Amino acid sequence: MLYGRSAEINALDEVIVRARDGSGGAAVLRGEAGAGKTALLDAVAERGGAMRVLRTTGVESESDLAFAALHQVLWPVTGSLDALPEPQRDAVSTALGLAAGSAGDRFLLGAGVLSLLAEAAAPDGLICVVDDLQWVDRASADALLFAARRLGTERIAMLFAVRGDVPVKGVPLTVDVRGLPESAAAELLESRHGVLPAHVARELVTLTRANPLALGEIAARLTPAQLAGRNPLPEPLPGGARLFGDRVAALSAPARLVALVAAVEADLDQVLRATDRLFAERAVRPGENTGAWAGRVALAELEGAGLAGVSGTSVRFRHPLIRSAVHEAAAPADVRRVHAVLAELTADDRRAWHLAGAALGQDEQVAAALVATAERARDRGGYGAAATALARAAELTPEPRARAVRLKDAAVAAWLGGRPGQAESLLAEARERADGDATLATEIARLRGRFELNSGNAAEAVRILAAGESLDMLADAVEAASFVGDTAAVVELGRRAAVHPEGFLRDVVAGIGLTFDGDIAGPGLLRRALARAGELEDAAGYLWATAAASALGESDLATEMAGRAGRVARVSGMTGQLPVVLEFVATAERITGRLARSQAISEEGLALAREAGYENTVAAHLANLAALAALRGEEEPCERQAREALAIAVPHRVGLQAGVAAYALALLDLCLGRYAAAHDRFNAIAAAGPGAGHPTVVWRSAPDRVEAAVGAGDEEGARTTLAAYERWSAHAATAESHALLARCRGLIESSEDAFGEALRLHTNPFEAARTALLLGERLRRAQRPGEARAHLRTAWETFERAGARPWARRAQGELRAAGESGQAPPAAVLDALTPQELRIAGLVADGLSSKQIAARLFLSPRTVEYHLYKIYPKLGIGSRTELARLVVLQKAPVAEDDML
Repeated sequence: MLYGRSAEINALDEVIVRARDGSGGAAVLRGEAGAGKTALLDAVAERGGAMRVLRTTGVESESDLAFAALHQVLWPVTGSLDALPEPQRDAVSTALGLAAGSAGDRFLLGAGVLSLLAEAAAPDGLICVVDDLQWVDRASADALLFAARRLGTERIAMLFAVRGDVPVKGVPLTVDVRGLPESAAAELLESRHGVLPAHVARELVTLTRANPLALGEIAARLTPAQLAGRNPLPEPLPGGARLFGDRVAALSAPARLVALVAAVEADLDQVLRATDRLFAERAVRPGENTGAWAGRVALAELEGAGLAGVSGTSVRFRHPLIRSAVHEAAAPADVRRVHAVLAELTADDRRAWHLAGAALGQDEQVAAALVATAERARDRGGYGAAATALARAAELTPEPRARAVRLKDAAVAAWLGGRPGQAESLLAEARERADGDATLATEIARLRGRFELNSGNAAEAVRILAAGESLDMLADAVEAASFVGDTAAVVELGRRAAVHPEGFLRDVVAGIGLTFDGDIAGPGLLRRALARAGELEDAAGYLWATAAASALGESDLATEMAGRAGRVARVSGMTGQLPVVLEFVATAERITGRLARSQAISEEGLALAREAGYENTVAAHLANLAALAALRGEEEPCERQAREALAIAVPHRVGLQAGVAAYALALLDLCLGRYAAAHDRFNAIAAAGPGAGHPTVVWRSAPDRVEAAVGAGDEEGARTTLAAYERWSAHAATAESHALLARCRGLIESSEDAFGEALRLHTNPFEAARTALLLGERLRRAQRPGEARAHLRTAWETFERAGARPWARRAQGELRAAGESGQAPPAAVLDALTPQELRIAGLVADGLSSKQIAARLFLSPRTVEYHLYKIYPKLGIGSRTELARLVVLQKAPVAEDDML
């Protein structure tokens, strides 16, 4: 029976009830050892009624074994693996050891775990209980927490119990499990020891801080006279900090030995085999059991003492503190001997870790075994476990260079596992030990640069990477300089890259630098590189193609290349890099006016970037979301997200993200007709130096800057901006680039011909609508309302469809002034859908099944079906065929592959 926990139970009950109703969620129970977290989990799990319960408990002796906890929790439901999308099924099967191969991206594995839990939740819901999370292996914890953060439409409740201040990222509800209320603590004591004098109960509650475990264990050690208050309570109280030390000491020597083996290895068969072998080594003491049953007799004593028990095929201590007490009571030599014996009885990962536990000093053979363990964990997607194994292998490695290499590899694994802090620490140690080895020092420097670029100071990344001479390192340096906005560095690095042999990457890197330097050879190199775009196979290549198109001033081609990068990244299982790729995809969608889709991609990218620890990518997605809010005229979210992006980007010297965030604020003013304020902000963006602003942002925002300048009455400023824009676009050959130039000329010169030329050239419907609005306004003010109305209506409908509310209101007002009734245009049917629903609708129109959509968007198939269930009544349809027809009829550019 639980005492005094009604508030905690009510909070957890709410999570369970919501999950049963289809609104899944997660909660963390946090408290010190003995506070009653496990008892709460047991009680709440029983209250789930018909809901299925899956459970795992972290075991300290298994905390280094990749996917040990995940195997335990998912094993009962592996029969449902075939219901998963193939990439997710393969990832989970590999992680659980059911199939060979590589699990691929850890995000893919997390999505697979979510899908499998969703299958297990049918039909009555699921409660997934994870106890002692602080000892769950990292690979399992990452996958389970990934799922826990995405339960919104699943009938799943996930409950985690963790000791102390161990961080649990992204789980919104924390239930603090503290000491019992005094009345409940007194009631607990009374239930076990009868009515105690008030002063005795009060003193016990005070001295134990009402910790239920401490209350029960300490009160059981008091004499009847002490409990009755006839004798004072002992000072200190029996049991001490660990509570169980005296009970462990009271065991016989054989039982203490069994307890030590069980503290090192939980598997029952291994415990018995190891103790039999260890007993055979010991000198027999008078009265001790000998022979084959000695271990079983000792285990029975351990169970009889209430310290441990057999659960299935495992030996489990009644409380983790008992395991700690056993370890503290054992001599280090005895612990090493137990590990050595278990190493002889186990294989693969368990053997490697037991060898490490038995090691005294450095040992290359043991280190090599741990490296093999790390490779197996890495292949299964367990990057955190791989980092731990490699770091321990480095400690055991006698040869300095090999130690440095293993530290470097551990840093990479930690980085891919979403632990940038650990990665940087390991890499710093590797750097110290690589002294004198130029090749290894260069590899480490490149990693340092990449780490800085993703989460640290981008200017420092340029400094580190620019010291290299290889093409790959120069390309990384150009990428870093491009994020900073340091054109001089890009030029210098491009010229250094030009001496390397011809090839796609060399042509892009050198071509960008030469183009920025005004060298006529630069655009030719970029054209040659883009001519090879059809040969590209990976997302990184398409991102370089995006950069090449941007350097030529062709934003429409850059948008297309970014879209291809996103598609390839999703289907190739890019390890850890998807959040970065999604920066560019989301931007591309915004530039083409697909605001809902851009929103969904940036929200996804933001969540993934936060999980990966990529701070600069977090800033990128926040800045894009701010720009989207500006286009919708949403002042508060725009200003908030821009501030959050700037708070990361400015100190990190990431000029690109800082520039986009500042652009969002300027765009907000422009959208709302605050031309003077917008003009001032655009001028500030143009004047900002590297790290605070960015040339690409200045170039891409030039049409907006011209419009703001004209609106503010600064004709000279508008002409100056146009002249710069013409120079930036001098090598652009695409129709859209020429259309934007024509629109700028139309604004400055009030030229209907220029506006007409722009409308003929536009390939971007959203930009065409902006031009139509500007032309319509001029025609209406020239007393030609009949000619104005067609342009204004086109603009209004496009802006309404895109969700660009300020421009839609502006177009509507102009249309009414031109004499049209002002009746709203027919609403686009798909406007009723959320960004996520819109993405799913587009993929349905592309012919993808629910499983394929789930694999593409890191969802479960049941989540996709849930969204379809919501979509059909919104649109008044009843089938996928009708949905696909609607998408095609409205020509909604929402599909994942629409740019290919």
